[in-house]
Parts: sequence; structure tokens; C-alpha cells
Amino acid sequence: MSSVLDSVTDERGALVAETALPARLRALHGRRVLHVGKYYPPHMGGMETHVRALCEELQRFLSVEVLVAGDERRTTEEHIGGVKVTRAGTLLNLNAAPVCPSLARRIRAAAADLVHIHLPNPTAIIAYFASGASGASGHSGRLVLTYHSDIIRQKILGKAFWPILRRALDRADAIIVGSPNYMETSPALRLFKEKCRVIPFGIPHEEFQRADALEVERLRGLYGERVVLGVGRLVYYKGFEYLIRAMKEVRGHLLLVGDGPLREELRREAFAAGVAERVTFLHGVEDVRPFYHAADVFALPSIARSEAFGIVQLEAMAAGLAVVNTQLDSGVTFVSPDGLTGLTVPPSDSDALAAALNSLLDDRSLRAKFGAAGRLRVEREFSLEKMTRRTLELYADVLESSSS
Repeated sequence: MSSVLDSVTDERGALVAETALPARLRALHGRRVLHVGKYYPPHMGGMETHVRALCEELQRFLSVEVLVAGDERRTTEEHIGGVKVTRAGTLLNLNAAPVCPSLARRIRAAAADLVHIHLPNPTAIIAYFASGASGASGHSGRLVLTYHSDIIRQKILGKAFWPILRRALDRADAIIVGSPNYMETSPALRLFKEKCRVIPFGIPHEEFQRADALEVERLRGLYGERVVLGVGRLVYYKGFEYLIRAMKEVRGHLLLVGDGPLREELRREAFAAGVAERVTFLHGVEDVRPFYHAADVFALPSIARSEAFGIVQLEAMAAGLAVVNTQLDSGVTFVSPDGLTGLTVPPSDSDALAAALNSLLDDRSLRAKFGAAGRLRVEREFSLEKMTRRTLELYADVLESSSS
């Protein structure tokens, strides 16, 4: 009889052939895993992108469901990429934390062998303990946490949340961290290093190595040469205002793909800097790949460690772009190291950003060198297949320990 792994061999042969899945990983077939996130695509964000990519791969090997907060009061269910996604009804938002009354009940009803929660997410942690899945009601499910980021800006929320976060970290069977840098610098994780396992986030890099040629040509004709690209939500920690100011000293065009609460403020910034004609804001973009292939340089000007990893760097690197990022005590430079795949500058420094951008825009061979190195680095270290394999191995370790 054909198994889920047989179908993987047919459809994703590279993954199975490369990993030669051992019996302990094949034994995961039939196990139920519930991923609990904050939101899910089409919501735009690094956590959302990661959860979708990971779950769509994992569902080829075991039973995966996703539970997140919805945008409406009513709960909705749908299947996306073969994964059942439940968006729990949201009553209100408190300090950017959605309040979903049915979340605890839905965690309990899932009766998962393993609950995998993506942090920061106060709502999910509170619901997890309220559900009884932590063992208080005789439930023996295991708990894995992916620690995407500390709570940085909402200091009051962070302090209020710390006792229950610490309880969750203490209860967890394993904690996944995207980079060794973040594990070493997070105040919360320092107390639980023995539980941490570094599993770098991965992307389907092959998808970003190509784009619609006609659309790429159209974009190049529209915006010309010397195109700088930024991708992400228009929020404070992205530091896009410094990138806009840097354009005063850069001959070229800046494309900002994304939306968020700072859009109008950033538009005003562009006018104030006298560069509005060379800065284009694009939101509602369904396929960002042509923009990566039409650009000359990618910029991630983040100013706070809320930018814990910067998955968009991987997308840009897979497309062959050199990266300009900032020196943060997070995983940003772990993804794109200075002098290897691009250039790193101090945060909140428009002059340094401008100098780095100009040095790359003026030197085609340097851009090509960094771009080739970036593409190779993504293929070797940040593939979706490698991330999936490492996650399956962690699940096997956790579930085996529960039965021993």
C-alpha cells in the first residue's frame, strides 16, 4: 500500500533521496502535530512565511494542522497547500495581542501528539495552559516552541508576559531557535540553553531563483537601472525611514514592497527628503519574485532586534542579489554575513547605508560576487529540505522521549 512517504518520493524526490529517511522518522507517519501561530498568510511577515513553508513540507510526512487568530469574530476553516488552517474568531486586540476565546478549546480538541507554538505569542501560551494540553488534565502531548523573537518594544506587555513565558519555556520539551546569534543574546533563552536547538529557517530557494521574464523586463523598463529593493511590513523596527533618507545620496530608484501602519509617514519622509520621485511604495504584491530579479541590490535597514532573522534576505540571496543589512545582536548577520554575501552597516545610519549601496551599485563585479555567494549559501545552509529534516529529527527525539 502506498504511504505518504511514497508520494513524497514521487513529488519531492530530492528531499527523500537526499535525506534517506531512517525508520525513526518514517515512524512519525500518522502522528498528529498542531502548529499554533499568531497569524497565517496572506498576512505578511517572517513568522507567517516560515510557518506556512514548514507546515506544507511537514504535512507530507505526518498529520499537520494549523491554528491561528483570525481577522473576524467568527472562526473559519480552510485548506491551504494541503494543510488544514483554522483561524479562531478574534474578539479584540490588546496591545497587538489578539484575544481568541475559543483558542484553548480548539487546542484541546485537536488532541495532538505534539503541540508546536511559534513565539512571541502571549495568546497562544495562555490558551495552551488553559487547554489542559500541558498535562494538567492527563493529556500527555509534547510541547515544542519556536522562539522567533523576544518582545522588544511592548515593554509593559513583555514584563506582564514573562512569568507565563518562563513557565512555557520550562514546560517545553524543546525550543527551536533560528540562529546561534539569537540563542546567545536573548535574555529569556539564556536560562534554557540546554533545551535549545538551532534549526536555521529555510525557504523553497528554487522558487526564488526564477521569475516571469516578461514581468522582470517590464519592471526594469519602468524603474531603470540602479534599483534598490526593500521588502517587509512598514513598521518601526524595519528602519525604512533611514533607507529613504539614504536615497538622498544614492543615484537610483528605491522600491518598497509591503504595507503597514507607517506607510503614510514614510511617504511624507520621502517628500521631506526630496526623493519622492525616486521612491515607489508597492503593496498588495502577490508575487515578489520579479522584483527581486529586476533589482540590483537588496536592503534590510532594520534598527531593532525585533528583526530576529530576516527571512526576506534568504529570498533576495536565492535570487542572486547582494544584501545590505545592519549590525544587530540578532540573527540578521548570521543569514547574510558582512563581506561574504553583502555589506553590513551600523543601524540607524543613513550615511553608512548610502555608502554601502553606492559601493555595490557602482561595482557590478562585486554585486555578482556577493550574489553568487548568497545563492550558494541559501542552497547549502537554508534550504527548506534541510529545515524540514532537522525539524522531523527533533520531533522524533521529543516523541521517543515521551514513550521511554
